[in-house]
Amino acid sequence: MKEILEINDNLLAALHMQAAASERKRMNFDLRTSAEDNSQRMLNALMPGTVVPIHRHPNSNETVICLSGKLVEVIYEEDNIGKDFPMGMDAQDVSSGTRFKETARYMLDPSVGNFGCVVPAGAWHTVEVQEPSVIFEAKDGKYGQDGSETLADNEDKANTQTKSTFSNSLGDLKKNIEYIIGMERSSGNIDTPTPQDIARLLNVPVEEVEQCMNEMELL
Repeated sequence: MKEILEINDNLLAALHMQAAASERKRMNFDLRTSAEDNSQRMLNALMPGTVVPIHRHPNSNETVICLSGKLVEVIYEEDNIGKDFPMGMDAQDVSSGTRFKETARYMLDPSVGNFGCVVPAGAWHTVEVQEPSVIFEAKDGKYGQDGSETLADNEDKANTQTKSTFSNSLGDLKKNIEYIIGMERSSGNIDTPTPQDIARLLNVPVEEVEQCMNEMELL
């Protein structure tokens, strides 16, 4: 019979020391049965200043229990832009029609009885560490194979889509200009966007936009 692992002050203190010495300011301790265990169960020691990228787990809830310290679980959601099309957005936002907004903050602090939370599958989230902390995390799926993605991964996909959607060819440029003007007018703005605004949104030279808008008799 294998020796029972005790999760006690000594273990947490050791993890704190390893996290403090780590460049990332955090350290994991694997609690799985073996490397073939297709789940993620771990202790995670986090120090103030660690940066946990905004991420999500599409295929699993994530259980987070705070064993010591204090941190905030921050939840985000995709915000469908719809007709509210503010000038100054970049081409990625124009093509994807979404952006992200913070929707909730949950303080995890066992000293006041706030022990943890369950983050729903698919919810974008991160943590802000206020004191040296150790949490227990559990979710389905093997690390690297569970479909998890960071916000940066999601933006890279959107950028790839943008490159194919927003072409510099004359015909596509005209369609994109018409789309932007239509979105502006649908939001109640009757003024035609300037070539400089459109060039910034589509990441194309101002001269090309001016040429198109002249041909479209918009200038």
